[in-house]
Amino acid sequence: MAYAAGVDVGSTQTKAIIIDEARRIVGRALIDTGANVVLAAENAFAQALSNGRLQEEEVEYVIGTGYGRYRVTFGNAQVTEISCHGRGAVHMFPGTRTVVDMGGQDTKAISVSPAGEILDFCMNDKCAAGTGRFLGAAAAALEIPLNELGGLALKAERPVRISTTCTVFAESEVLSWLGKGKKIEDILAGVHRSIASRSIGLLRRVGIEEEITFTGGVARNIGMIEALDRGLGVRVNVSDDSHFMGALGAALFALDHIIASRAPTNGEGECIRGTLPESTQARPTRRR
Repeated sequence: MAYAAGVDVGSTQTKAIIIDEARRIVGRALIDTGANVVLAAENAFAQALSNGRLQEEEVEYVIGTGYGRYRVTFGNAQVTEISCHGRGAVHMFPGTRTVVDMGGQDTKAISVSPAGEILDFCMNDKCAAGTGRFLGAAAAALEIPLNELGGLALKAERPVRISTTCTVFAESEVLSWLGKGKKIEDILAGVHRSIASRSIGLLRRVGIEEEITFTGGVARNIGMIEALDRGLGVRVNVSDDSHFMGALGAALFALDHIIASRAPTNGEGECIRGTLPESTQARPTRRR
């Protein structure tokens, strides 16, 4: 049995997924990235191996993705997170045609083909107003744990309108509404709807086609799921593994390489192989 792995090094968290030849997830890990990106990649991979009760030598090919993909020093190749999220989303939800990937530092709108190939994509600009970082600013202002924001937002009765387009000023606006006597739930609902609105604006630029799949770390926020559903008028696809989607896509590309390496020759002794999308030059063997 051959195994393939994907390691997604994000700005906030690092994820690792290991799959078998049947494309089943057999190991996974999620850790905070921290300041040492190389160590985060190594630790996530080690935890995924432990979770899957596997030895490192059983994993034939590893692909790094995410903003820190070039720091996955033990990997064989790198593929952009856009390609990996598209591939992972279509694998998890085969009907996916549009992907919204919302992470700690950026949001991406991605149009994909039935095969998971990238047709078009769009990212938010330098401002992080439509990202998880905006939620972090609101959590800090209200002194509420980040993982409680979504549930509280769902209890809103009269959501406020958040007008700021800059994360730097988000805390000030949140505190301003609080000073006016607005309920925390209504303020948080406004924050979630503001982020959803900006994300939907990105989606419109690539073309919104059903099905729509929500990926990235913010996909674990139930308030954001509701805000996207409300703004889009349809239910977005969300999985318990949505925040692993980039790592899953990377693992699927790694498995493609393993399968291609076993392909028959062209009759002249030369093996017929596929190529990795938007990847750097792959190394022939992984450093153990």
